Amino acid sequence: MAILNKEEAKALLKKVISFSKADECEVSLNGTEGGNIRYARNSVSTSGDISTLTLGVTSTFGKKSGSATINEFDEASLQKVVSRSEDLAQLSPENPEHMPLPGPQEFKEAKTYIPATAAMTADDRAEAVSKSITVSKQAKLDAAGFIENETSFSALLNSKGLYAYENSTDVTFSITTRNEAGTGSGYAARGFNDIKKLDTFSATQTAAQKANGSAAARAIEPGKYTVILEPVAATYFLENLFRGFDARSADEGRSFMSKPGGGNRLGEKLMDDKVTIYSDPFHPELPSSTWNGEGQPLEKINWIEKGVVKNLSYSRFWAQKSNVAPIPVGSNFIMEGGTQSIEEMIKTTERGILVSRLWYIRMVDPQTLLLTGLTRDGTFYIENGQIKYPVKNFRFNESPVIALNNVEALGKMERSISVESYRSYLIPPIKIRDFTFSSLSDAV
Repeated sequence: MAILNKEEAKALLKKVISFSKADECEVSLNGTEGGNIRYARNSVSTSGDISTLTLGVTSTFGKKSGSATINEFDEASLQKVVSRSEDLAQLSPENPEHMPLPGPQEFKEAKTYIPATAAMTADDRAEAVSKSITVSKQAKLDAAGFIENETSFSALLNSKGLYAYENSTDVTFSITTRNEAGTGSGYAARGFNDIKKLDTFSATQTAAQKANGSAAARAIEPGKYTVILEPVAATYFLENLFRGFDARSADEGRSFMSKPGGGNRLGEKLMDDKVTIYSDPFHPELPSSTWNGEGQPLEKINWIEKGVVKNLSYSRFWAQKSNVAPIPVGSNFIMEGGTQSIEEMIKTTERGILVSRLWYIRMVDPQTLLLTGLTRDGTFYIENGQIKYPVKNFRFNESPVIALNNVEALGKMERSISVESYRSYLIPPIKIRDFTFSSLSDAV
């Protein structure tokens, strides 16, 4: 079994710690099991089951540390991995940023484990895929998709008595549909802890509507447009922003949170009043980890509040150097939304672009967070409150920081997954003025 309960994991980790001769020792244990199905052209192409269990040991002598991992669990192997980490530590240079291990902590129980998801079988995945393929065939489209479920656990024990454990479940689904001529394409992606919330039938219907609706796209001039980013597009667009809430990179002049002349932008109004971004591991729609790899408890924290930078994350080392309390990176990110539906946002748009999905986003300038990427899988021209016709895809050059200064409206937030990291977020559709499209793209 790749999944150990809290007591089983602790017993194994205590045994490993008992072999340690180092000044400090930290042992982690991670296990996963689950399965997946991949399909293309309305037929299953691959399927499989995955099971992993990995042990990691970090030994420290003074300020010298070494780490080793193993996936064998007989006593000789456990002794060997501890000894290997100790040998590596003795060979390593001193770490000037070494921090002593923390002692025991209290961690609240995460709400990330759903028994129904953990009980998923190959038959359950096949049924979900069958529903998706049925929609695609009825719409006379070709579907390519992927579904994966995973049950996992993580445990951490150190020689100072800190012990942390959590288990979780996750299921993700993505689907692309295309017409036979290759002129129309649609996409949908969903991710949940609870399999009961996943509806592959309706998700594929969404992708099919986009595919059939985006055929015969017209070319229009690039330029600045009001855009409505659907949640899948907005999630991917904002992901680099969430990665930037780090005090050290800001203090060292390496990020959009760096203040000209030195320091960071804590307390500054950086975005529109409508923008509030926070982390909350106990949010019922996006439960997440309640502790991190440094052995710190995670709680709700605001990063941006009504456009003002309220907090940045501080590692234990950087907090000590800066003479402030440590603030862990969030285990999830949530952007508050409004009450409008996408249809209502369209009705109030005189001239604009509806963007279903963005893809292949890459960084142009970290200090302004300028990004470039492309639209894909359904881009539509809006005029006088109505979708008029599909348009050919664009390349964009835009910074989320600037875009979030130009917010006209926010819709109802939805759980959405990034098309690159497959990480889940809670993000609303966002209506933004003066969004920069720099050129046309021939991609569908």
